[in-house]
Formats: sequence, structure tokens, C-alpha cells
Amino acid sequence: MKISVDEKGFFTKPLNILIIAIIANALWGSAFPAIKIGYELFRITEGSVADKIIFAGTRFIFAGLLVTLFNCLGNKRLVLPQKEDIKGIILLGLIQTTLEYVFFYISLTHISGVKGSIINSMGNFYAVLLAALFFKNDRMTLTKSVGCALGIAGVIICNLGGEINTGFSLMGEGFMLSAAFCFALGGVITKIFAQNTEPVLLTGYQLTLGGVILFLTGMLLGGRLNVYGVGCVLIMVYLAALSAIAFSLWAKLLKFNPVGKISLFGFLNPIFGVILSGIFLHENFLDVKLILALICVSVGIAVVNRAPLA
Repeated sequence: MKISVDEKGFFTKPLNILIIAIIANALWGSAFPAIKIGYELFRITEGSVADKIIFAGTRFIFAGLLVTLFNCLGNKRLVLPQKEDIKGIILLGLIQTTLEYVFFYISLTHISGVKGSIINSMGNFYAVLLAALFFKNDRMTLTKSVGCALGIAGVIICNLGGEINTGFSLMGEGFMLSAAFCFALGGVITKIFAQNTEPVLLTGYQLTLGGVILFLTGMLLGGRLNVYGVGCVLIMVYLAALSAIAFSLWAKLLKFNPVGKISLFGFLNPIFGVILSGIFLHENFLDVKLILALICVSVGIAVVNRAPLA
């Protein structure tokens, strides 16, 4: 696929990378409190796994359709995937949407938004390790190892126990770590397939596919999603829009830049997640232990990617 020189220049310019990454991570960070608020509005209880899966599926179907609609309007034609695009769409739909968000949505009913946002930042370290395995220009170094160690220390500190948490649970912290790994693996897959496929096309169809799989799975498990007012509609629109925008922007950055370089900006995700969860969910985000964990995670990611942006 022919790449526009202007497009490549835009998505590799340091200031543009910074602005785009801030927008994407602010949106992803806001998902932590938004999902918990959504559970309340849709009256989804802690044990309603099938309802949560339908909730996630509905969100991503709308997100995928939104991305595809704007892609078609921008190109002034119906944009359909080609034969060579199908494999990437299926892999991303299954891993980065279906699996990641089954783990993510279930996890958020067992841990706080603040804690979840910190643990989810492990995806940035997974990304560094996976990039070293798949890409020659992203090899593991001593500096990256130190950065990863700091990040892992932050996650451990977050789970040391205390007033805010009860330690480690499979369906809480364990599932959030699994969600983070799926996100990182999805980034590698995006990098591989986006070289020959338009990232926005890939994003739109993989979100839709993953959303359909989630929705049907939830239905088969006996779940349902009842709308109790305009608040339900507004929160679903917001969640769909944030996914559409954030995934599209991130896919563009991954297409034109090394995975390790872009993962630097993942430190913004837990920062936004912690602050927004504290504000909108009234969770304690000024706890010394959580602040220390957040600092470790943020510094670790910065150390991993201390090379210049360009």
C-alpha cells in the first residue's frame, strides 16, 4: 500500500506524537471510571459476567462502525477489507478486542479504577518485551531491563495490601494483567499488519468483529443489556467514541514508529486513569502506596524509552 509522505511526516513529528499520544491515553484512562459508571447506570451487578460481556460487545460494535463510517466518508467511497487484510482483522479482533476486554471488564468489578489503571500499565512493559522478540530495531537492553524492573516494582507495591485492597485475586488483578498482555500483543500485531494495510481500516473492522463476538458470547451465556434512561445511552456513546478515536490514533502511531518508542507514552494512561477514577468515582488516589506505585510505573516506562523521539 502506498504511503503518503505528508502522512508519514505528520505521525513521526515529535510534537505531533506527543499530542496524539496524550489524547489517546487520556481517553483510555477515562475508560476506567466510565465503565464503572456504566455498570451502575445499566444496573450490572458484580456477578453478571454475561451482562458485562454484552456491555463490552455493544460498545465495540458501535466503536468499529463509527471508525468505518468516518473512514468511508473521508475516502468518499465504501472501504472494504482486501483478502490480505483479513488475517490481521481476525487476529486483532480476537486478541485486542475480544480477549482483552473480557479480562478487562470482569476485572473492573473486582478492583478499583485507581488500582486497575496502575496494573494495566504493565502492558507497556509487555510491549517492550514482545517488541524485542519480533522486531530487530527494538532489542532488549540493560536500560530497558531497569525500566521494566521499576514498572514491575510499581505493580507489586500496588498489591502489597492495605486499606484500599485485599491483595491479589485471579479475577481482579490477574485478569487485568491478562488484559494488559493482550493489549501489548495487539500492538505488535498492529505494527506487523499496518505496514500493508491502512490502520484505520484495520481498527474499524477488528473492533466490529471483536464486538460481535463479545455480544454473541454474552447472549449465549444468557446475558442481557437493559437501557434505564438517557444516561445509559450517553455513557455508551462516550465509550464507543473513545475507543474509536484512541485505537485509530494509536494504530497510526504504531504504523510509522517503533513499538518501543510509542510505548513511552503509555505512562500517561495510569496517570489519567488514577486521577479520573479519583475524581469521578471518589476513590482514594492520594494514598502514599498508590502514589509510590504510580511513580515507579511512570519512571520505569520513561527509562525504557529514554531515547530521543526522532
